[in-house]
Amino acid sequence: MKPEKIAITGADLKISDIVGLIRDENAKIEISQSAKNRIVKSYDFLNQEIANKIVYGANTGFGPMASHSLAKGQLLELQFNLIRSHAVGMGNPLPIPYILAAMVVRLNTLAKGYSGVSSELLDLLAAFINMRIIPVVPEHGAVGTSGDLVQLAHIALALIGEGRVVFQGIEMSTAEALQKTNLKAHKLQPKEGLALINGTSFMSGIGAVICDQASRLLNLAQRTGALALELVQAFDDGISEKLHSLRPHGGQVAIATNLRKLLESSKALRRRSVLKDHLNSTDDVREMPAAIQEIYSLRCIPQILGPVLDTLRKTQADIQTEINSVTDNPIVDWETEEFYHGGNFHGDQIASTLDFLKIAVTKMTMLSERRINFFLNRNVNKIFPPFLNLKKPGLTLGLQGLQFVATSTTAQSQSLAFPHHIHSIPTNGDNQDVVSMGTDAALLTAKVIENAFIVLSIESITLAQAVDFKNDGQKLCAESKKFYDAVRELFPKIVDDREIISELRKITQMLKDASEFDL
Repeated sequence: MKPEKIAITGADLKISDIVGLIRDENAKIEISQSAKNRIVKSYDFLNQEIANKIVYGANTGFGPMASHSLAKGQLLELQFNLIRSHAVGMGNPLPIPYILAAMVVRLNTLAKGYSGVSSELLDLLAAFINMRIIPVVPEHGAVGTSGDLVQLAHIALALIGEGRVVFQGIEMSTAEALQKTNLKAHKLQPKEGLALINGTSFMSGIGAVICDQASRLLNLAQRTGALALELVQAFDDGISEKLHSLRPHGGQVAIATNLRKLLESSKALRRRSVLKDHLNSTDDVREMPAAIQEIYSLRCIPQILGPVLDTLRKTQADIQTEINSVTDNPIVDWETEEFYHGGNFHGDQIASTLDFLKIAVTKMTMLSERRINFFLNRNVNKIFPPFLNLKKPGLTLGLQGLQFVATSTTAQSQSLAFPHHIHSIPTNGDNQDVVSMGTDAALLTAKVIENAFIVLSIESITLAQAVDFKNDGQKLCAESKKFYDAVRELFPKIVDDREIISELRKITQMLKDASEFDL
């Protein structure tokens, strides 16, 4: 059965649509008829008006050169010049999912019918998406104010038949890809070059992808948290409904609720009533054999992950709004017969929300790293052997090496967590005097998320090793047992030290892909 086509209307594109298109190479998009009608009207209105009216970017220069008007015979050359002059990104090629996401978002933005572009341009962009002709886009270039100019220019360059693309897994010239697919390069019309590159589609496309990844990370962090609580036989009141109803932040309450659901069938958690026997002592002061409260990385999971969830929800809402917004300039409004000049291309909304997400994911990574330390440090946990060594401490090293990786990876994320959107440097002849750095903010957030998957992978291995040491897996709740089994299927317990590089990669990829662990 063929997957349903995603209708591009300009109004209701979802993050899940973008993610689904990336994950399923057979998924297709289709421009709705209502969008096509608006596109035609906007295009006709623009071309009618530029015959006797000055319209920025259609018959004028750009940025500080906007005061230069152009003759009719130069209008098309202007658009080609814009694309070629801005497709100058440098650095490593960006991942294909980010580029595909940006293409879909740009198509949806143009489909709103406020950009004055031709239906032929959108049809070609849709064909590129459906055939997975993916332009090669370098990482460096955008400052995120007049939009993601440089990165989007590389996408536009492919649409005019220039530059390089990846098609069927092979990098080639765009001309070769067009020949293989019988597509024709587009001849840009007035304002089309500007409409293609003037907007936030790249940063918001990346944002859509990493929102999905961050959501999976948060689900995993709750699972590792639940398993950690079982391994230390935590008291159950730390996640009680009453406790969290007295401090009813939405994220905190939701995390505590999820933990209760995960741990519903657990036989490992304790109730406070088990401590009553210690009251019968005749000693004035008596040290109890177990702590009456867990350390914060165990006891405060809802209070730490709750703000992460709240931040993720805010980010998802911002991205959802942005991918269905008009972000170029000027706005071509055929209904009111007006051109609106403004700054919808400015990326601060997305840059700031992704910076906050980056900080939240870093805090989640720190929580995971501290629990890794707890289980590997016998001086702290008082239960497990050093580094969860299951053979001969001193001769074999257990998980000692993995802790270094968790520590260094977390430290890198802490450095990267500094908000990037405050790194505003004026550019473009000081026309762009306050910039967002939105695309780089998105890419840095993506790096922090990648780091978090690494640390969560190490924590998953650590917790599985702790289960093996205690040898009481029968007390685990059903969800923890399922998670433990998934880890052990790819990563057998470490008794004798062995080379585990390939196993580590498998665990990390499993955590990224395993939708069965979503909550």
